[in-house]
Amino acid sequence: MTDLKNVWLDADPGHDDATAIMLAIHLDNINLLGVSTVHGNGPAICSASNAARCLHAFGAPKDVLVFPGAVKPLIKKARHDPEIHGADGLGGVVGLPSPESVEVQARFARHPDGTPIHALEGMSRAIRDTWKNGAGRKVSVVSCGPMTNIALFVSVYPELLDGVEQFVFMGGAVGLGNRSPVAEFNIICDPEATQIVLDAPVKTIMVPLNVTHMAIATNEVHSKLRNPSDPSLTNNGDLPLPSSALRHTLSTLISFFADTYRATFGFNEGPPLHDPLTVAYVSQPELFKSQRYRVDVELHGIHTAGETVVDVWHYRSCDDSWGANGKNCLVTESVQVERFFDMLSECVSKCDKISPLNLST
Repeated sequence: MTDLKNVWLDADPGHDDATAIMLAIHLDNINLLGVSTVHGNGPAICSASNAARCLHAFGAPKDVLVFPGAVKPLIKKARHDPEIHGADGLGGVVGLPSPESVEVQARFARHPDGTPIHALEGMSRAIRDTWKNGAGRKVSVVSCGPMTNIALFVSVYPELLDGVEQFVFMGGAVGLGNRSPVAEFNIICDPEATQIVLDAPVKTIMVPLNVTHMAIATNEVHSKLRNPSDPSLTNNGDLPLPSSALRHTLSTLISFFADTYRATFGFNEGPPLHDPLTVAYVSQPELFKSQRYRVDVELHGIHTAGETVVDVWHYRSCDDSWGANGKNCLVTESVQVERFFDMLSECVSKCDKISPLNLST
């Protein structure tokens, strides 16, 4: 019998966040409890509506809802990434429902008076109700954006940390960056929040750029996504026609992301799918090679603020605990790329059978 893993997903959709949401919905051994949203790739209001649009488009169970969260970092000013993700976080994506549609609005968690249930309340309630003070099961908290909501949860609900199986986050890097010479976007957006989470007494797994840059959505991957029955390029070298409305929408997501990564970072083979690797880790950690290190975040450096400082030479004396005094982070170092894309392809096929996008055509 499949070992079902309870997951709370925190995200800032975001093209690659959208694929992470789809995986969390359709992987057989993932039980998605809810989605909280945070500032990041776009303004927080866009993150929330994009998550709700994805839940509807990907056919999530009706009780999987969106819980809007932090609109700014703990200390710094909010920053966004329209150069990569467009003004609303999902630039260029065709076919998703309007944020104002009834179906999308129904995806927001609300109190009886109609006011939204926010991230901290939703996350804490889900973990409390699932953990049941030790009588139930723990929850994996997955972060695909800046870690502001997660840091607030750690700070406000320390009594619930025993109910957290692990924090799994996409972010950081070892020796490189993408929004400074050494800092990755999710971390540089709120470095203080990341440090709070790294200091929490909970097992923490980091999926850095070094690994996510291996998961490239090449033309071969893109072609299979568009039409798995006939993934060959046309005589003119064009991608095959998409075989469904859902696959057309996912293709526009990949195409926009490919164009911005080519223009900004020189990725000519295709864009890296960063965020879904976090969900893939929870589902199948055996796909990854990992090593445990002490990891801290540079908070004040003029040239290095937001850098994840991975103590690969074990300079700092640490104990065996997770958190402030220990080797606090399991850093993934590689992923079995072909198996990851097989996982993604299987989830797209499952989604294709139930997506409302296909039913409306």
